[in-house]
Amino acid sequence: MTVFDRYLHAITVRGEHEAREDRSATIEAHHLLLAIAAEQESTTCQALASAGLDHQALREALDREFEHSLSLVGVSRNAHDVPRPGKALEPPKMGASAKLALERSFSSVARKKELRPAHLLLGILQAQAGTVPRALALAGIDPADLALNVRQTLTDSNE
Repeated sequence: MTVFDRYLHAITVRGEHEAREDRSATIEAHHLLLAIAAEQESTTCQALASAGLDHQALREALDREFEHSLSLVGVSRNAHDVPRPGKALEPPKMGASAKLALERSFSSVARKKELRPAHLLLGILQAQAGTVPRALALAGIDPADLALNVRQTLTDSNE
């Protein structure tokens, strides 16, 4: 098992924890992003910190995105007593946005042994639509700029 394999396993396990906390039936890209922030791997944490992001800041941005999405359809969390979903009996499965993020991560290198933790972060940030780009935009962060920073980190580490 490579270092990246162990990292990916840790992120997946933590992503499952984040999904359970949200009472989600699936592990989505935003759960993986929260897991990356919680894992404290130096390269990815530095990239996130450069944008003022840590686990708590990401959680707050995601909560704002959820409230904003509800408001777009005329629902206010404060005006209605929106119940939390019940606890899932089954463990969360990998969702579409997480699968796409992983695909983007894996396709960014020629060989698997070249994968680094930052590739996973980059795969999440490259999403053109979805919860993560909306949450980052609402937090005043340009996902493309953050992705560029991550790419630069990867380039610097290869030199």
